[in-house]
Amino acid sequence: MTQFLILGVLLVLAAVYISWRAGRLDRLHIRLETAREALDAALVRRAAVCMELAASRVLDPATSLVLAAATHEARTAGPDEREHAESDLSRTLRAVMDQERFRERLAETPAGAELMEELDTAVTKVIYSRRFYNNAVGVTRQAQRRWLARTLRLAGHTEYPAFFEIDDAEPEAFSQQS
Repeated sequence: MTQFLILGVLLVLAAVYISWRAGRLDRLHIRLETAREALDAALVRRAAVCMELAASRVLDPATSLVLAAATHEARTAGPDEREHAESDLSRTLRAVMDQERFRERLAETPAGAELMEELDTAVTKVIYSRRFYNNAVGVTRQAQRRWLARTLRLAGHTEYPAFFEIDDAEPEAFSQQS
């Protein structure tokens, strides 16, 4: 009788532990989806600000056209091309912002200070959102790789989430401002 009681307690403890692990994995997937939505929102916001900058008439026509084209590519890219298109937008934006006297010329326009602040905020949000998302991917992948999760298929049929790798280095103009 004692053996059955001990076995029953062990089974209940194992079931509680397995349920806890499954719940944790579910919460990690929810966190991952939330982080992905925040990253997508940050990328869309950055693209909107870049398009506004391209249309601001502060830049020369060729630079405006290049920035608008890179922004359009980033906004319309499919899932397979998105990382590449966003990296291109980052490099284009960096080239635009690192032009000589960019901040001064922008500040001289009526809405320039506000646009520069929006641009700084949008670029920074992309950087932090991507880091947060990639951190969530790493934690989720680690949890999915544990032997219990693999053996009991606690993650169901979900695939390992993919990291979002883009070139999102800050423009030099960011490091020069105080």
